[in-house]
Amino acid sequence: MIVYADTSALVKLFVREEGTEETREMLQDAQIMGTGLLTRVELVAALARGARRGYLSVNEAEEARRRLQEAWESWVRIAMDDTVVSRAEEVAWTWGLRGYDAVHLAAALVWQEGIGHPITLATFDKELWKAARGAGLRAWPEVWG
Repeated sequence: MIVYADTSALVKLFVREEGTEETREMLQDAQIMGTGLLTRVELVAALARGARRGYLSVNEAEEARRRLQEAWESWVRIAMDDTVVSRAEEVAWTWGLRGYDAVHLAAALVWQEGIGHPITLATFDKELWKAARGAGLRAWPEVWG
């Protein structure tokens, strides 16, 4: 399976929360795992926010950030170019997605078209999950709810 993982899925590699074990197993079993280039910023922002709000200690957040920096090099990173941005505009309008959720969906669709193989979009965002299915991607978790 080739997986495009959004931030809500990837954060589970670094922070224990509901769905962590299943997500880690699925991503480890993936043949290839990719994400949008800007996901790195979104992940670090989530870790920092978690530390500020007391969900993580500062040490836990810093350790998670260090592990992210190590893992980052092994992931396929989908560039944010005019093709992805134009597609994101289209899917934001069509599916009513928030900005970066539209970018995630667009990046996964452009990647799928570019490699010619089915992509599974891993997300814990219900609206993005529904839009991915509607747009012709597989979505993980396989069943919502």
